[in-house]
Amino acid sequence: MKISSQQVLSPDGSSLSPKVLVFEGKKLVSIDEIEAHDPTTVQFVDGILCPGFINTHCHLELSHMLGKVDTGTGLVDFIKQVVTQRNVDEVIIQEAIQHADAEMYQNGIQAVGDISNTTDTLATKSKSKIIYHTFVEFFDLYDNNLTQAEFAKYENVWKLYKKANLLATAVPHAPYSVTPQLHEQILTLQSENDVVSIHNQETPSEIAFIQEGKGKMVDFYNEFSLDTSLIKGHHISPLEHAVRQMSNKFNTLFVHNTLTTASDIETAYTWNNNSFFVTCPNANLYIENRLPNYSIFQNGNARMTIGTDSLTSNWQLSILDEMRSIQKYASYVSLIELLKWGTINGAEALNLQDELGSLSIGKKPGLLLIKDVNQNRIETIGGSTQVERIL
Repeated sequence: MKISSQQVLSPDGSSLSPKVLVFEGKKLVSIDEIEAHDPTTVQFVDGILCPGFINTHCHLELSHMLGKVDTGTGLVDFIKQVVTQRNVDEVIIQEAIQHADAEMYQNGIQAVGDISNTTDTLATKSKSKIIYHTFVEFFDLYDNNLTQAEFAKYENVWKLYKKANLLATAVPHAPYSVTPQLHEQILTLQSENDVVSIHNQETPSEIAFIQEGKGKMVDFYNEFSLDTSLIKGHHISPLEHAVRQMSNKFNTLFVHNTLTTASDIETAYTWNNNSFFVTCPNANLYIENRLPNYSIFQNGNARMTIGTDSLTSNWQLSILDEMRSIQKYASYVSLIELLKWGTINGAEALNLQDELGSLSIGKKPGLLLIKDVNQNRIETIGGSTQVERIL
């Protein structure tokens, strides 16, 4: 197949220019100037040709909860609703997972960093067209009395994903939900070339919990009769609290970051140069009615990636729709930046850059056409912008 547009994303994700892409099957074998080919042999399209999107944060196993959790409640009340409503008939769960997997592929998503607390998604992932890196998430709700039982439970989940030959890493859930003791045990399951993920600075209650040892998160734990004796004010940010207990040997994805500061970004890169910041704008709007200040990340030269979160906290699973929301509320983030966040940065974060994330010769990165009935040449991602999967 030969295909061309006036806007083809460069291999490093930094520019758009006219090119002809030559594929043999799904493999990109040549990137040429338009003049190098007989135009009658080339398919010409309007819009942006780019590689498949990389979704660096999802909870596929919660797909059956679409529309069941109220918007705008804040994180603590959101968690309460998830805890009380997530257990339903297994057939319903499996059907929703399969549908969500197909939806993501149709929406141009080539790879996913997916959070799992169970093996519910294992069967779908084993036969999916999407490449999944499963983050098996451990937490003991900051209660040492739960640590051993919770570690054993999630270790078993992790082992089952590994046994199925799926990419999987044991990871901590969030700074407010993992004791130092559990952090130490998680580290024993991590090995070379792993990728690590942690929810980070999503809500003021998380910051109050870590810095002051008080707030709605503590009230939540008390409500569930948990032992809160370990909780105290650490007088540091949640990110700094987390990295003091994590290994800096791995790619680390900090997820959400709605309240992350310039100082936090500096702390992350001082600790580990292979740090990535995942933004999930639609989920942030769904839960907290807030977005990160993206200029802080731009000014800090942070490596940004994009996630959808789950259908519990989103209306769809589409990286294009996440980009649309960013451009709606933070139009200073350029189109080319967003494309880079959604492709090569995500692939590098998940250690999949050798095969995905860029239109580079030798890769099988998927191929998408971002198009708009109102724009032959795409300048912004607006309400009429759509994505079509070509490969």
